[in-house]
Amino acid sequence: MKKILLFIFLMSGLAIAPSLKAQVIRGAVVGGFNLTQVDGDEVYGYNQIGFNVGASAIIPLGEHWSVSLENSFTQKGSYQSQQYSDSLFTGEYRLRLNYVQVPLLIHYNDQDRLTFGAGASWGRLVGTKEVEHSGLQPPYSDSIPFDKDDFCVIADLRFRLYQRLHFNFRYSYSLTPIRERQFTQLNGETFMRKQYNNVISVRLIWIFNEVLKTKNPEDQ
Repeated sequence: MKKILLFIFLMSGLAIAPSLKAQVIRGAVVGGFNLTQVDGDEVYGYNQIGFNVGASAIIPLGEHWSVSLENSFTQKGSYQSQQYSDSLFTGEYRLRLNYVQVPLLIHYNDQDRLTFGAGASWGRLVGTKEVEHSGLQPPYSDSIPFDKDDFCVIADLRFRLYQRLHFNFRYSYSLTPIRERQFTQLNGETFMRKQYNNVISVRLIWIFNEVLKTKNPEDQ
C-alpha cells in the first residue's frame, strides 16, 4: 500500500507540470513548531513540542487555485511527565521522531483572505529518541523500531498577516501505522496497539514573489 501511495504522490506532482506554462512559480520559506502526540502509545495530549522548518514551491492554477510542494524538517513524538515515585516504573515517557517530509497540497484562495488546503505527505524518519520510565527501562524501539516511512493526510489553513507574511495552521495524521506496540497490564495480560502520528502545526510563511493585490478606491 505504501508503494501505491508513493506512486500516486509522485504522479500527482508530475500531473501539474503542464500548468507551468505562463505561470510564475512562487517560492516560500516556512518556520514554526508542532504540537504532537502519538495515538496508540497510552499517553494522551499534545504535549511534545518540535520544530517545523522548510521551503515550498507554490504553483498558481488560475485566480483561486494553487498547488504547493514542500520540503521540510519536522519533529513529532510524545511526552508524559513522571507519574510515580518508583525505582523501576516512573511513568515518564519521551519520544522524539525527526522526519524529512515532502507535503503536496492543493489550495483554494477565498478572496485573498483565507486559503484552504488539503493533501498528503511522505516523511522519511531520520532520527529517533525514545526514553521510558526516566531511562530506567530500555526503550521499546530497541526491539521494535518505528517504520522509516510516514504517509500522512493534511488539512491546511492560512491567512495573510502583513504583505507577503502568512500565518499557517496545519493538521496532519498518519494514514498507516508507524509502529505496533505490545503493552502489559497490571494483571499481566497483554494487548497490542497500532500507533499513529497526530500533529498540529503552527507556522509562519513568507512568500517571496507573491503578487499583491491593490485595493480599488471604490471598494474602500
